[in-house]
Amino acid sequence: MSLEAKIATDLKTAMRAKDKAALRSIRAIKAQILLAKTDGSGKELDEAAEVKMLQKMVKQRKDSLSIFEKQNRAELAQTEKEEIEVIERYLPKQMDEAALTTFLQDVIAKTGASSMKDMGKVMGMASKQLGGKADGKTISSIVKQLLG
Repeated sequence: MSLEAKIATDLKTAMRAKDKAALRSIRAIKAQILLAKTDGSGKELDEAAEVKMLQKMVKQRKDSLSIFEKQNRAELAQTEKEEIEVIERYLPKQMDEAALTTFLQDVIAKTGASSMKDMGKVMGMASKQLGGKADGKTISSIVKQLLG
């Protein structure tokens, strides 16, 4: 089932359940899908693009969350937390840190990386292979740790 079909089904379910947080988040996802389809590029929205779009949405909300927490805006922070939780349901299951470290060690061995100069090669290969199973910040920090 495509993301768009899943969103349509979940939107109906959220409406019936009167789940305001889910409704808000699912409508935001639906809006992003619509924007991607009508952006004029003529590209079809494939699974990799869907994952990238969802990750971007989560990142935006996490950035807003940190700002709201710094400003002691608990009600707005709560809204962002709820939306992050709903959007993450549509992302692939995230790898835990131990599995990610092991995976990145293999990538470093395959690329022959030995110093921080090789970080770009490692990041490129790892990001492509992980396909949304880990966020870029986490990958970056572990790669720095392993190469540093």
